[in-house]
Amino acid sequence: MKILAITSCPNGIAHTYMAAENLQKAGAKLGVEMKVETQGSIGVENQFTEQDIREADGIIIAADKTVVKDRFVGKKLLVVGVQDGIRRPEELIQRMMKGDVPVYQAQSKSAEDTTGEKKPKQNPIYRHLMNGVSYMVPFIVIGGLLIAIALTMGGVKTPGGLVIPDDSIWKTIESIGAAAFTFMVPILAGFIAISIADRQGLAPGMVGGFIAANGSFYGSEAGAGFIGGIIAGFLAGYVALAIKKIKVPRSLQPIMPIIVIPVLASLVVGLIFVFVIGAPVADLFEALTVWLAGMQGTSSILLALILGAMISFDMGGPVNKVAFLFGSAMIGEGNYEIMGQIAVAICVPPIAMGLAAMINKRKFTPAEREAGKATFTMGLFGITEGAIPFAAQDPLRVIPSIMVGSMTGSVIAMLGNVGDSVAHGGPIVAVLGAVDHVLMFFLAVMVGAAVSVIMVSLLKKNVAAVTPAVVGEGGAEAVAKPAGAEAAPAAAVAADATEAASAENSNGTTTEASPIRVEKLTDIVTPDLINLNLAGTTQDAVIDEMIAVLERNGAVRADGDFKQAILAREQESSTGIGMNIAIPHGKSDAVLKPSVVFGIQQDGVDWKSLDGSEAKLIFMIAVPRNSKTNAHLKVLQMLSRKLMDDDFREALLAVTTKEEAYRLLDQVQ
Repeated sequence: MKILAITSCPNGIAHTYMAAENLQKAGAKLGVEMKVETQGSIGVENQFTEQDIREADGIIIAADKTVVKDRFVGKKLLVVGVQDGIRRPEELIQRMMKGDVPVYQAQSKSAEDTTGEKKPKQNPIYRHLMNGVSYMVPFIVIGGLLIAIALTMGGVKTPGGLVIPDDSIWKTIESIGAAAFTFMVPILAGFIAISIADRQGLAPGMVGGFIAANGSFYGSEAGAGFIGGIIAGFLAGYVALAIKKIKVPRSLQPIMPIIVIPVLASLVVGLIFVFVIGAPVADLFEALTVWLAGMQGTSSILLALILGAMISFDMGGPVNKVAFLFGSAMIGEGNYEIMGQIAVAICVPPIAMGLAAMINKRKFTPAEREAGKATFTMGLFGITEGAIPFAAQDPLRVIPSIMVGSMTGSVIAMLGNVGDSVAHGGPIVAVLGAVDHVLMFFLAVMVGAAVSVIMVSLLKKNVAAVTPAVVGEGGAEAVAKPAGAEAAPAAAVAADATEAASAENSNGTTTEASPIRVEKLTDIVTPDLINLNLAGTTQDAVIDEMIAVLERNGAVRADGDFKQAILAREQESSTGIGMNIAIPHGKSDAVLKPSVVFGIQQDGVDWKSLDGSEAKLIFMIAVPRNSKTNAHLKVLQMLSRKLMDDDFREALLAVTTKEEAYRLLDQVQ
């Protein structure tokens, strides 16, 4: 079977390629020939040929911006968000393999419901807006960077600031940059409209955007700016879509997309904008611009705090994009200081987490410290998503830390009058000359990053004392080894896990049982502690069922509080580590000896896993409260290393007898 896939995210940087990689891996795992075309910030890569499309059994589009689908007419087509491509690649491919996907018919439906699929988690308004933003940003970058270079290289200092002589080549370069800026609003509106109504929305959207940007149409000096462009884009898109749905004689159908729809939609949008909404929106936008330009003291600090928090809160997500769009729009209005604050906030999270991981061996595992190098580099180039793996593994400690750091850096940038004429962030834009007050920019980045490093170092626990989860974009979790453990063989580490199991004598007092050496998982797992057919359909029911197995085998007292210990651990954070695995664990006086019960629930149970997968392979670890060492940490380490093996997980799911499962578990050491 051959499946094609397209991945694309609004910025076309991190998520585009992460989704592509996960789909490729999932295809190889499922034995499917997979080719993935990426539509990223550098353009289309690995583009499909006509032969590819002709031979394909189906196409998956995992994108948060509009992808033109005309070439896929008559093919099975599944359209989802880019996050689904990252987190659910196997599920998407399996749906295609089962044939549970409709055939795409051109012009049959709007962009957001082409496949007839229900996608409650996707906000179409947000998707349409981000489609416009993704095409608008290059024009802002071109304009801002060319103007910045022209001013830096050819500007002459005057009492009124840098001025480029009219007879200089740099004046021409500045004019080219200014020309790029004039496309900003029409492009924004045009590609919002094309996201809604496909190609028929492009012309009306750009016409509406041009009118929005030129106040002369409705008696305004300022124009309606990016707010007007957004309104024009949505108006054009839905007007064009409405006209497309009108049933016309067959003789008129050929001219509908090239004459009737663009002409009527452009006329309707233009008239509505000129006579109804243009002037009010222009007044609103002018008032907003004046308000921002006049912000001083406390109010400007508050704005900087809000922008810094929004940028770092979801690191490339919807909240981040709203703040970024706001800053980008202000560049077009000549207000560079808003983007200056955002440019600092953008790079603080990855730079801070990269530094924290590289310099703090007690708080991060060797794998995390190695990953920190890449994260730091991404920060230098203004890619906030680089901090996502660290935030996903420990959100309650990492996210507040990076938010405070970004807010700090943003405020310092505001106080230092840092400006950024390019819709991007990170030291790279300063190196290219797009940043005003460069020293204050770097000071803001360094102080913001330092604040985040200090906070995360104080909040995170030492890796030798906790069981941290290392989570990638797809939510897969692995348990980290204690600092320095990589230098010791696994068997040697496990040999130190000598447990003093508690036992209750006839007088009701607690004594220490003989020490148990845990060198491999089967030291504390027996065939009687294996249940291949868990009947529970909820997390609570499965927990009760597995505790009952421990009680029947004399590992846990029935009248104890072991379940409370398990539930208390779940309240801290889910033990559903993703990839259909859950490892609930707890320490309690009710535990008589260290034990692990293994169960399989073939239909899966909702365990609130980070990657959204249901738990099918479940390991419950029971440890006496007075255990001399942290046995559950030792067992978690052994399990985590082995469960990262895809073949091992599949083999476990396929077992039919307890003996077969026991032989596989004997490999965990």
